[in-house]
Amino acid sequence: MRSRKLTRSLVVGAAAIAVAGGSYGIVSATSSGSPATASSSPSASSNGFAQAPGSGGGSNARSGPAAGGAAGTVGSLSSSGFTMTTSAGQKVTIKEVSSTTYDNGTRLASASAITTGERVLVLGTTSSTAITATQVTVEPAGNAYTASSTAVIPFQQGTPTTSKQAGQIPANYTEGSGTIVSGMTANKATEAALAAYPGGVVDRVVKLNNGEYEVHYIGVNWPHHVFVSQDFKVVGTE
Repeated sequence: MRSRKLTRSLVVGAAAIAVAGGSYGIVSATSSGSPATASSSPSASSNGFAQAPGSGGGSNARSGPAAGGAAGTVGSLSSSGFTMTTSAGQKVTIKEVSSTTYDNGTRLASASAITTGERVLVLGTTSSTAITATQVTVEPAGNAYTASSTAVIPFQQGTPTTSKQAGQIPANYTEGSGTIVSGMTANKATEAALAAYPGGVVDRVVKLNNGEYEVHYIGVNWPHHVFVSQDFKVVGTE
């Protein structure tokens, strides 16, 4: 661990985003019915992450890294970053760079706060199973971001994608619509989604025509889309 400290830049950024996991919850979320098995199996990338139907190709395809994040428990450490496993069992590789900032709860910290077994929330640029971190926050045990959720259905190879809805889906929503966002907006939407539905990996955040946000999940069989209001409250999922 000592050599890792020497090779990593201990950069502490400006004021951290105050995390209040309890403030995020799904608004008026009621399932539209018993979960229905999708008629086709999920497409799975070679890294084992499930994709929602239509998310991997055609006019709805979104390519390239985008703002997102994930939360989980730190596994192995290296001079360039670490691995972590989400509460749904998905392994994610985290790359740390000189501009990465660190928090311990709501307090500023350094890279040395990241140790094996710590529960962390990572925000940054997501590309499949890898995240280049802009911010890493050590979270206390039982925090919403790293808690287990019975609502989230972990990905299992060969298992059909679960098709169901909860809460309110924006009217006339079409997968692939909207504009990809980044920065503080993407971070807040990502945090809201992960607090309500921990275990997935957010690989993009899209602003819809009605001003709400669609947070796109990979690494789980459900949910694939988490809808977040303009004031960053989860309002629906599918």
